[in-house]
Amino acid sequence: MKKFGLIGYPLGHSFSKKYFTEKFQEEGIEGCEYELYELEKIDIFSDLVSNTELTGLNVTIPYKQDVIPYLDRLDPATAGKIGAVNVIKFEEDGTKTGYNSDYYGFKTSLLEFLPHTKFKALILGTGGASKAIKVTLEDLDIPYQYVSRNRTEESISYADITEEIYATHTLVINTTPLGMHPNEGIAPKLPYELTTENHYFFDVVYNPSVTEFMKLGAENGAKTLNGLDMLIGQAEASWKIWNGEF
Repeated sequence: MKKFGLIGYPLGHSFSKKYFTEKFQEEGIEGCEYELYELEKIDIFSDLVSNTELTGLNVTIPYKQDVIPYLDRLDPATAGKIGAVNVIKFEEDGTKTGYNSDYYGFKTSLLEFLPHTKFKALILGTGGASKAIKVTLEDLDIPYQYVSRNRTEESISYADITEEIYATHTLVINTTPLGMHPNEGIAPKLPYELTTENHYFFDVVYNPSVTEFMKLGAENGAKTLNGLDMLIGQAEASWKIWNGEF
């Protein structure tokens, strides 16, 4: 039996468990199971690994960075650049490699969404979710500007967004939890009235399927996409990583 699972705390409702359980059933994949491993502290990770024969794990908050010291290496193309891990592959020699499949999920979803890559982007938020977005944009040669509540060395504030900045940065990516269930009706403080049909709004949030950010963008002509395709894409990338297809 090949064992896969998700570590994090708290876990509650898990997209990953539902997704992989259904995948195994629908695709006739036998001899595999996917479990939730709720770790109250990351130092329990060593006990989990030594007492469970695992093939692969997904990692969610708050351990995407905390798990790194427990691994033997990071994939240089994803986790090494991003500084966060959401996939662990247990190698045949007993070592553990960390990957970041959010990179693949976002990249695939974004390229299907955009007509070309000749964009400049605004990345809303500077938290953990923004890191894979940043590296993906760099690899696609899409210039970006971070936006956060307060101006910092690496980001401007929402109040700093001028008409010119908004007109020239037509790919707008929300990496914040604003508008996520159950706090629907909240959106980043953008000058939505300046939005045009040239704008593309990408929200990493997928519940609700249409966020307030997306709604306000669409009302002013923007094309919009939520984070569900990205989520599915990162799950499929996890599976490929575990099976040596990446």
